[in-house]
Amino acid sequence: MVVNYSKWDALELSDDSDIEVHPNVDKRSFIRAKQNQIHQDRDKRRHEIKTLNYEHIINDGLLDRIDALLVAFRKHAAQAVGGNPDEFVMNAMMDTTLPPKEDMAPAPPEDVHVKEEPPKYSELMAALVDQVKKDIGEESEDWYAKYMVGIEGHKTKVQNLQKDLLARLAQLEKEESSKITSDSIHTGFNTSLVSKDKEKPTVSAKSQKEVKTVEVLNPAAVKKGQSQRHDSGGQTSGADADVDEPVDNDEDEDEEFEPTQLGKSFAKIELGKYQECLRFIGQYPEILAEKETDGLLMEAFNAQLEGNGTYAKQCVHQGLLVQYCRSLGKDGVGLFFKRITTPGHNAQKVFLDDVNSTYARIRTRTAELAEDRAVNSRGADDQGGVEQIQLHAVEPGTQIQINLPKADSAEDVEQQARIVFERFPPGLQRAMESGSLDRINEVLGKMSVNEAEEIVGQMGESGMLSMEEGVIDGTTEEGQKQLKELEKEAKKGTKQGRDDGYDANAALDALEETEEVEVADPD
Repeated sequence: MVVNYSKWDALELSDDSDIEVHPNVDKRSFIRAKQNQIHQDRDKRRHEIKTLNYEHIINDGLLDRIDALLVAFRKHAAQAVGGNPDEFVMNAMMDTTLPPKEDMAPAPPEDVHVKEEPPKYSELMAALVDQVKKDIGEESEDWYAKYMVGIEGHKTKVQNLQKDLLARLAQLEKEESSKITSDSIHTGFNTSLVSKDKEKPTVSAKSQKEVKTVEVLNPAAVKKGQSQRHDSGGQTSGADADVDEPVDNDEDEDEEFEPTQLGKSFAKIELGKYQECLRFIGQYPEILAEKETDGLLMEAFNAQLEGNGTYAKQCVHQGLLVQYCRSLGKDGVGLFFKRITTPGHNAQKVFLDDVNSTYARIRTRTAELAEDRAVNSRGADDQGGVEQIQLHAVEPGTQIQINLPKADSAEDVEQQARIVFERFPPGLQRAMESGSLDRINEVLGKMSVNEAEEIVGQMGESGMLSMEEGVIDGTTEEGQKQLKELEKEAKKGTKQGRDDGYDANAALDALEETEEVEVADPD
């Protein structure tokens, strides 16, 4: 690769290792003198450039007013015949008079014509007319034509002065730009993006409540929650009984992945309209945030579930576009759109392949979810709902009593029951300790049918469940209602027995008349 070093020829150096100095001259003093000379010439050149620019402005204003005076002379040419020259010139000058603000020349730059006051254009024009009048003389027969010639001559002088001034100005500016100095260093391009944090939503008192959890050996199984089992028709496993569910917790963990209104607007841009995408990003740079990518992919997933495949693919395309721009670094936006809009560039194939593969995964996953939902829906319709194991007292007037085995009991049966109790899930243990049948049923409802049946069987075998008759207080209104219900059920049972050919009184008489059977002694 050939390197071009010619650009370094423009460097203006005050010190050079190759410099040769007369032996009688101190090299350091020579370098300092050269440095001072360079700085003086540079300052003088820049001061002259500022002076010539200011004079160029003044001369342009003077030329405009000379043209206006010539127009006024031609306008009143008929009055010049037999008229007074002084009155004619005065009327022409009055026609070209401007307001005081426009009559004043612009202020000079710093260090330019410091000792002189900014001139007024009216004074410059008056001096010009006096000079023409002096050249013509007081008594002249054809004074109008001579005035016109004299003013035209001054106009030509100013125009020539402008040409020389512009030529000198171009020469100085060329010399100034021919050398590279420290003043030539400037920032070519600079940009910054400040992402303002949005106000955090206030947390309600309910969401601040701490939820007590039990430390388990497999936290991942607990985090999955509601893990489906095939043998229970959609019923959850007994691991859910190990964790207490938070009460009144309405917060959803996926809220942070919901698309914003800005993301939805960006997703509406059709595929392939990259110029429109670039304008949108320039107008709303906050679209490059990482949460926008997650929100757009979530929007694509939801749209595909609803059957809107075109919009879903647009969301995937825009979400990955934002991700690519962000991952390419500081100038990622310009770099991405430059590559993606270049015909035949490999970046197009890489990006579109990524979009197609991501959309294909979303389409496959949504199809699987739709099929699972359809299967579960058909299964629920066939079975009439999800099967669960629940504890309820069947006989009227009885209730289920929970008997917890004591941990410090000396009896073997109760110790064995305690061992069985400690093998139950912690959630079920706490429900049994509370003595509430509803809490026990709630925990059993989270288990599969087989597991719940096994646990209920162990509870019955260990003596933790027992049926007791309830004591009805007949003095209260509620007790009287219960007695009436029991009497109705008893009458209903007696009537049913008679209908079946069974008489309770006859059965009692038969038992009384039964002869006793003697059993022979074996000896």
